[in-house]
Amino acid sequence: MKLTLSEEDRATLERWVRSRAVTEKQRLRARMVLMTADGYPTKVILDTLKTSGPTLNLWRRRYQEAGVEGLKKGKTRPSRVPPLPVEKVREVLTLTLTGKPAAATHWSCRTLAQQVGISRMAVHRIWREHRLKPHQVKGFKVSNDSQFEAKLRDVIGLYLDPPEKAIVFSVDEKSQIQALDRTQPGLPMKPGKRTVR
Repeated sequence: MKLTLSEEDRATLERWVRSRAVTEKQRLRARMVLMTADGYPTKVILDTLKTSGPTLNLWRRRYQEAGVEGLKKGKTRPSRVPPLPVEKVREVLTLTLTGKPAAATHWSCRTLAQQVGISRMAVHRIWREHRLKPHQVKGFKVSNDSQFEAKLRDVIGLYLDPPEKAIVFSVDEKSQIQALDRTQPGLPMKPGKRTVR
């Protein structure tokens, strides 16, 4: 195969070969194209770069099709596993946050997967993406408000994507007992507590 490089492409590829800022894969692709353009036989290129014929042909073709830009990244392959429908993800989240299995204190990946009809790894992925750890939760009080979910989305939306020129104040409500305990010394005196004058 014969490749003709422009001066600009040659300068870029030679810079990649010398640079530590580019990935090792990108450096290898640059060397493949440069050696091909310099007229080295395929056998010499394969032996020198310790690569395979299909890999060499792939990157030569990629350079012909897309130039230097085509050597920057490999094409991403689509996942073989189709994504779960949004309804399934919502069902897993709802059951995790509001329900529990009949004979247990919390859901496990396997029991929830069996209940919903998906794989345990899918449940694990959903929990990981939403940072849920039901086995570590001792108690979580969910509001009885029928519009709790919509209000929760609004509040989270303010933090994740606040409107332009908006200020978000977060106020943590304390019970009276905690507030009094912070402002007044506990009576009678408790062991280990000192009075401050």
